Amino acid sequence: MNFEVEYTSAQGSFRRDVQAFLAEHVPGDLEFPVDTIDLSEDQFKKRRAIGRALGERGWLYPTMPKEYGGAALSVDEAIVLSEELSAIGLSNPPYYDAGGRHAAPSILVWGNDEQKQRFLPMICRGEIRSWQLLTEPGAGSDLAAVKTTAIQDGDHYVVNGQKVFVGSNHGADYSWTIAVTNPDAERHHNLSWFMIPMDLPGIEVVPMNLLTAGGGEGGGGCGVKNTVFFDDVRVPADHLVGGENNGWQVASTHLEVEHGGTGRVSGGSLVERFIDHCKHHPRGGQPLSKDPDVRESLVDIFIESEITRLFGLRNYWLAHADQPRSYEGSQFSLRRKLSGLEIAEKMLDIIGPAALTHDPEWSALAGSLEYYQRDAITALHPGATTDIQRVIISRRIGIGRPEREKAGALR
Repeated sequence: MNFEVEYTSAQGSFRRDVQAFLAEHVPGDLEFPVDTIDLSEDQFKKRRAIGRALGERGWLYPTMPKEYGGAALSVDEAIVLSEELSAIGLSNPPYYDAGGRHAAPSILVWGNDEQKQRFLPMICRGEIRSWQLLTEPGAGSDLAAVKTTAIQDGDHYVVNGQKVFVGSNHGADYSWTIAVTNPDAERHHNLSWFMIPMDLPGIEVVPMNLLTAGGGEGGGGCGVKNTVFFDDVRVPADHLVGGENNGWQVASTHLEVEHGGTGRVSGGSLVERFIDHCKHHPRGGQPLSKDPDVRESLVDIFIESEITRLFGLRNYWLAHADQPRSYEGSQFSLRRKLSGLEIAEKMLDIIGPAALTHDPEWSALAGSLEYYQRDAITALHPGATTDIQRVIISRRIGIGRPEREKAGALR
């Protein structure tokens, strides 16, 4: 059975247009560090420039409506664009923009007309990048337990609180933030979302020292995480998106995106490079792949990676073709987390201790495997843990509740 997308001559022509665009706008000295904490300010600016060039064509968020800065590409065209970016080692956006990736679809569904016209074009054109601010010291998987408050005072909301595991290095222009707007209301009926300018007085960003910040889904990596403190930060009232105390409805869209509901096109390039490495790297006078045990593990690694890629491709099509959805987002997320850990374990079995070092004399694939080993562990937690994904799947197939939970709206 052939699961691959087959392209028309028109789509082939579009692919050549994309290739020509990338050849023109991606500089030859662009670097691809294993961990983007090593991304210099100059290299970050180069990626932002690529993002703005993509944004000028509507390709940064290519399926967004044209009136908001997207290109309204068809599903097949968007897949072609993603494939060509992936082929040269880039994601879309080519820099970390978790706030934009989750805020844009949420604003599209829940924002008013003025907010769509104000916020979406600057996200889609790459004029700003933003972080998402959800997790707090006492609220992660239980997002409704957040304690950061945003209390209205005239035409502003005064924000106080703390968010953790936020963003990346090199700062952000806006934060897409959930906060309590009615401390006396019931859970899930007391929350609101804000687009908060990060240059407002009272905001402090403090880097966190972590085992790894994780590669980051679709954002070119995170590199580092931060704690963000809000101390009497006055946010204009018209920056509240989706209606006061309606934040849990807005969160249903945000979380649908974060949990994998919009899928992913590209597969695991590291897996491909690892398999190729084993075909040429000698052990005992012959390539690793000649060992029957290694060869069996390589087949398992390829199958794991390919199944996950196909789940992501399926979800991408379901979301962007506006097809019915249910549990598929969390299924993909759960699969990606668990298969990533299994692949990491098999890589470690094949390579041995060299997979755990950055020493260029010993490390395989220039330290990529060492980073992957750490990331495979920590990736079990961000974007909802494996247990949370199982709970969501069960609710959406009708287990434990009288009514099936619906997938978050994307249109």
